[in-house]
Amino acid sequence: MLSPDCTRSAVSGSSKKKVLELIGQLAAPRLSGTTSFDVFESLLNRERLGSTGIGLGVAIPHGRLSTANKPVAVLLTLDEPIDFDAIDNQAVDIVFALLVPEDEHEQHLQTLASVAQRLNDKSCTRALREAKSDQELFDLFNSQESS
Repeated sequence: MLSPDCTRSAVSGSSKKKVLELIGQLAAPRLSGTTSFDVFESLLNRERLGSTGIGLGVAIPHGRLSTANKPVAVLLTLDEPIDFDAIDNQAVDIVFALLVPEDEHEQHLQTLASVAQRLNDKSCTRALREAKSDQELFDLFNSQESS
């Protein structure tokens, strides 16, 4: 679900909107028939229901797309934390976005729960924040996943 081309370390993200736009740009090529604007709109519509900032500097924006044929994830660390209207009012510097086909509701919920659990682990988030490259961030996330 997460691929190296959808993993970015130390991204400059000046606002929640800019970060969601970047997620759209990274995810759309992996979702045939889906534009970066489709992804952005899906994420933005979900954010309007309530922030996906789960606390401790982490956000998990997510959305379902009728045009998506498979789940796709995007992982970003930000060079400077941004306001994401998180539940604990802390700025966010780790963003894990999840996009799934509209009809895969159960998988969507299970994946969100699993990612949220991992990103609530302080040793996991500390390691992700220390990643020095996109590849290191990707490798760290995948090694955390299998542990």
